[in-house]
Amino acid sequence: MVKTMYTLPRLLDINAKSRVFRDSKKLVIVSRCLELEKPWVIEEFRKKGYQVVTACPEAEHVNMLGFKLAGVLARCSFDEVAVLTIDGSMHCTQLHWMLEEVYKIMKPLGARRHFVVYEDKVVEASEKTVKYSRYLAKIQKLLGEVREE
Repeated sequence: MVKTMYTLPRLLDINAKSRVFRDSKKLVIVSRCLELEKPWVIEEFRKKGYQVVTACPEAEHVNMLGFKLAGVLARCSFDEVAVLTIDGSMHCTQLHWMLEEVYKIMKPLGARRHFVVYEDKVVEASEKTVKYSRYLAKIQKLLGEVREE
């Protein structure tokens, strides 16, 4: 039977010092759609000790999500914070950029990691990859296709 209801906590719906976070040393912010589309991937992260919360930048503005994450990180101590999204989603990519921005503002913090689901496999992306994905001119240059007007 296919699951048709979301049950995982949304980042925006829980208190910044919630019991959800208190005993966790690792946090992963997951694209909300993964709960229905690829629940086994989320279960892998749970088995590795991650506390799971969800977010959907298609429904929730990334600035709200980032401000909430900053509030959580100011009140809780994590060894690691990660983002897990569907690769190629124009909305979900914002979650990776958000994590980098929050870490830039709040340094020093623990480790941060970026994961995407690509063809039913979890692939880790580096911080540098996330940073470059924001800069189209840099990507053009890396591809050897620089065209200036």
